[in-house]
Amino acid sequence: MVANRGEIAIRVFRACTELGIRTVAVYSEQDTGQMHRQKADEAYLIGKGLPPVAAYLHIPDIIKVAKENNVDAIHPGYGFLSERHDFAQACAEAGVRFIGPSPEVVRKMGDKVEARALAIQAGVPVVPGTDSPISSLQEAREFASTYGFPIIFKAAYGGGGRGMRVVREYEELEENYQRAFSEALAAFGNGALFVEKFIEKPRHIEVQILGDKYGNVIHLYERDCSIQRRHQKVVEIAPAAQLHPHLRDRLTSDSVSLAKKVGYENAGTVEFLVDRHGKHYFIEVNSRLQVEHTVTEEITDVDLVHAQLRVCEGRSLSELGLQQDKIRINGSAIQCRVTTEDPARGFQPDTGRLEVFRSAEGMGIRLDSASAFQGAVISPHYDSLLVKVIASGQDLPSAASKMLRALAEFRIRGVKVGHGYSTALAGTGLAALLLGCTDVRVRKAELWGAANRGGERVVPPATTSPVGFYSCLAD
Repeated sequence: MVANRGEIAIRVFRACTELGIRTVAVYSEQDTGQMHRQKADEAYLIGKGLPPVAAYLHIPDIIKVAKENNVDAIHPGYGFLSERHDFAQACAEAGVRFIGPSPEVVRKMGDKVEARALAIQAGVPVVPGTDSPISSLQEAREFASTYGFPIIFKAAYGGGGRGMRVVREYEELEENYQRAFSEALAAFGNGALFVEKFIEKPRHIEVQILGDKYGNVIHLYERDCSIQRRHQKVVEIAPAAQLHPHLRDRLTSDSVSLAKKVGYENAGTVEFLVDRHGKHYFIEVNSRLQVEHTVTEEITDVDLVHAQLRVCEGRSLSELGLQQDKIRINGSAIQCRVTTEDPARGFQPDTGRLEVFRSAEGMGIRLDSASAFQGAVISPHYDSLLVKVIASGQDLPSAASKMLRALAEFRIRGVKVGHGYSTALAGTGLAALLLGCTDVRVRKAELWGAANRGGERVVPPATTSPVGFYSCLAD
């Protein structure tokens, strides 16, 4: 069973079918016509009478369906219940395997303060910050007076950019504290915050890890997720370009050390910030499959969902042929997220029926989607992701050129989409690479202009000096 919806549910169902495993979908009342329901062997309604999102968070209904239909394992996907330790525990108590880490590891990694403490114990460098959630504005003032501005508030029990606020001067402190607390409370049911020193214009590098039930852990190299909007990833690249081999070794070694320290099992991601001096700092562990796992699969030829399923069955990494010395980087891959958002209205989600949908094709292009077809109804109730476009090539410039060509081939009518914005970002990255720059600053107006024209023009670099592509956080 997949306790999720959309493209990630379909991704897991496809992997199960390839391995000869029967599949079960769950769906809310609002998702009766969604494609993930059609892709499973069986499908069952959950959360009757509940709001759309609450249906997928209703653990009793999900466990009830699993027990009544002899489900022996549940994949949580990403989002929803994927990092809820109480869900992993409920699965265990019901005699159903949770395809992910143990409930205790999910709990530890979900608590950013505890995860930070474990990283310190494992010898992994961390950003200066509070050792536990703060309980008052006064504590934030004391931290700022010790470490200086800028600082950043982060939700202690969640991620995805919610409950995250950067404060650059004393006058902004109280307002941003209250906003971060309110956002965290609304998103995660807990407004607890912790405070860190804010690293200016970092690269956001994450390492894919995979562990088995016998204490073995490997890494599958890194992804660069630095191109973000409002702390949400927009473009992901694997492997990270122009990353010094010694830094790559430190990042991957620290990730494996931390995973072994906590007894990590199944797939996960260790996330870091890298400053302009090449120093790296641990920020969090995502104890689940990531949206951007696709680019890692493309460069390593490892099917991560197959591996998740086999590890859950009790297979060791060596039995699966996944020894560290056999994992190699082969080429480069980029993922862009095409979303139903309107760049002209500050990227507000758009809804309606897809009147026209023509997607990209061709060598080196992979599309992961669920509702991307003519006639599909885009719901206002869930995430705005329409389709993930993954381009792979022998190197990063060739992958980027394939991505630009693919994004230009899309024709979508009926709802507004942000693929022109992704085209602008990908085009700027390609220009940077061809110029030999490590990064290029992008003017927001140029990005929005290209996005509003449907990505018909590649944005030129705003400067040829090597300062900005990996800091291109379009806010």
